[in-house]
Amino acid sequence: MADRLILLVEEPSMESFLQILLPRVLPAECAFEVHAFQGKHDLLGKLPARLLGYRYWLPAEWRIIVLVDQDDDDCRELKARLERAAAGAPLLSRTRAGERPWQVANRLAIEELEAWYFGEWEAVRGAYPRVSRTVPQQARYRDADAIQGGTWEAFERVLKRCGYFTTGLRKVEAARQVAAHFDPDRSRSHSFEKLRAVIAEAAG
Repeated sequence: MADRLILLVEEPSMESFLQILLPRVLPAECAFEVHAFQGKHDLLGKLPARLLGYRYWLPAEWRIIVLVDQDDDDCRELKARLERAAAGAPLLSRTRAGERPWQVANRLAIEELEAWYFGEWEAVRGAYPRVSRTVPQQARYRDADAIQGGTWEAFERVLKRCGYFTTGLRKVEAARQVAAHFDPDRSRSHSFEKLRAVIAEAAG
């Protein structure tokens, strides 16, 4: 069982979301820290050196989780790039560990954080009560991980129609508001469930 999780994420909105959510899903004895980069390009560019740095001092009971938005990238190619960064450190990834204790797990948010909001719409309604409860029943939003045309743009459009964020979505603010109401047991996002599963596995 890990006694500390290090999560590397690509932007402050994901950091804000996880800072609020993780204390509710982790056992009290498991600490965590979330480090945000200045976007996906920044994270991917700095990841090999960052993991190499961890290689020399990472305690055996600590685990690293790298979380990157899929966006328009090919899932397999993006995951392979993350795996190469771990192997180059070298740190043992969950994918390659088999039955051995892993040191780093790579996860994708498909296609980005806002897809998780569509997958837990009651949390959105808790934060922004004027939005319709029927949004997830509409064909374009039914599969939270397959929304076309950008999920943060779709989320912004839905909220703007209800009078929220009329000058543009403030992503960090929205992340904090939705996370405060987010119930993992209600989530219908497969990519969120993949992250939740690896966190639970690491935390024992």
